[in-house]
Amino acid sequence: MTVGVELRDATVLAAAVDDTGRVTARAAIDIKRDAAASVVAAVDRVSSGDGAFALGIAAADVESQVVVAAVTSLASRHAHLGKHIARLGLGTAAAVAESWIGAAKDVADVVYFSAELHAAAGVVRHGRAVAGAHGHEPVIGWLALNPVEREDYRKAGCLESEVAAAGIVRRLIWRIKAGDHSRVQDAVGGDLSAITYEHVVDAARAKDGVAISVMRDTAKYLGMAAANLVIMADPATLVLGGIMASAGDLLLEPIIWELGRRLPGAMMDALHIANATLGGDSVVIGAARQASLNRG
Repeated sequence: MTVGVELRDATVLAAAVDDTGRVTARAAIDIKRDAAASVVAAVDRVSSGDGAFALGIAAADVESQVVVAAVTSLASRHAHLGKHIARLGLGTAAAVAESWIGAAKDVADVVYFSAELHAAAGVVRHGRAVAGAHGHEPVIGWLALNPVEREDYRKAGCLESEVAAAGIVRRLIWRIKAGDHSRVQDAVGGDLSAITYEHVVDAARAKDGVAISVMRDTAKYLGMAAANLVIMADPATLVLGGIMASAGDLLLEPIIWELGRRLPGAMMDALHIANATLGGDSVVIGAARQASLNRG
């Protein structure tokens, strides 16, 4: 058995994964005070009574104090783990999972790219996860796409500020404050602070012009970022996750159009583009898979 862990902003998700990629047990724990203790508790819930297991932990920052403390605690509680706990980025874990049993099954060279609450990316090359000199994956949220140095770019990165859920909502609110009318205003009773990403998507699907425009701008940024990833990694398959999969009816066509504009013709013709298929389990499955590969 292997255990995969995803450390999110406010939640820890752990899963026991068998050697076919099937999730056999899950545990989700809200982080309150001690995030490292929440990781340990989630692992204990899915590994109890199963003897020795391999463990992979995926997080936005694999060197964070939370991850280090959790690894130290788990290694002390489970002697068989020793120091052999796989640590990898969220996008890298998803890339590993999608290339194992997902949208890019058995593909040796894969780029995974997603945007939702955050932007994430991962690269699998020759069947192996790629990380930089310091163990980090592509920090795609910080990809610079706009020469205007806005303050929020310095806090979260240019791409993430534009394409993550909060950025999409912010751009719709800007349009409303500039005088454009959207049916989203009616949906929230005029309370702009109540607008969510889902409101924007629903309005765009209902042919609201302002929401459609915001989603098209989002697709442009996403397409530019995807093109940069493809140019650097030259994958056989580009897997799109997060809102690009869940709102593919709004985003996929303009993203592909943007890719076609920005990639060399031969590279675009050779590229296979697929929607992620593993959903919310992709990161824990990928973390577990990497742990299994590391153990050999």
